[in-house]
Amino acid sequence: MEVAMDTGVEGRKASRVGVRVSAVSKTIKGNRVLDGVSASFPLARVSGIRGHNGSGKTMLLRAIAGLISIDEGSIEVFGEKLDARGDFPVGIGFMVEPLELWDEFTGLEMLTLLSSLRGRPRENHLRSALTRMGLDPDDLRRIKSFSLGMKQRLNLAQALMDAPRLLLLDEPTNALDEDGQEAIRQVLIEERDRGTTIIVVSHDREELDRIADVQFIMGDGRIREV
Repeated sequence: MEVAMDTGVEGRKASRVGVRVSAVSKTIKGNRVLDGVSASFPLARVSGIRGHNGSGKTMLLRAIAGLISIDEGSIEVFGEKLDARGDFPVGIGFMVEPLELWDEFTGLEMLTLLSSLRGRPRENHLRSALTRMGLDPDDLRRIKSFSLGMKQRLNLAQALMDAPRLLLLDEPTNALDEDGQEAIRQVLIEERDRGTTIIVVSHDREELDRIADVQFIMGDGRIREV
């Protein structure tokens, strides 16, 4: 069953801003991966960013997550400038790469360790995140034995485990079968309705048409709303 998401223009116009990116630029090894990017992502909505490989969309997500510094411009999350923070911003869920770093752990062990690093280990939340993504919290298999689809589900469970206010997802439906993709769509609806601000990066226009309330296109480090 395909999930229908509210994509009404009136609702989008009424939305407040959750994330504001202003004239952001970033150069890596002489390559300008972000070139004066400015965009406003609405509060409690699903924003989709599409573009080809190398367009800058993943780097933009990393900048919003505070994982890379920016050379110029500013990023505000819920009204607070990221460059005023010293750590990974509180309240952000972000897909971790590569999962191979956690090969010898079970899914629950991985989530427990990551949550401990953030100072918020709550086993009931971790178990709930795994269950929502169709994974068994008591599965004793090591991550190295997981299929690609299971690893993707685990990655998404990790992003959800602390009930984030902002959810940043890079190609979340990759390696998932139709049931897995449908589960992701349902989770995005639930999170949006809970008030979560969501930014999804994908090369798949059809998938973004299904899940996004507002869409942007990136190319050559620049962005525009469509």
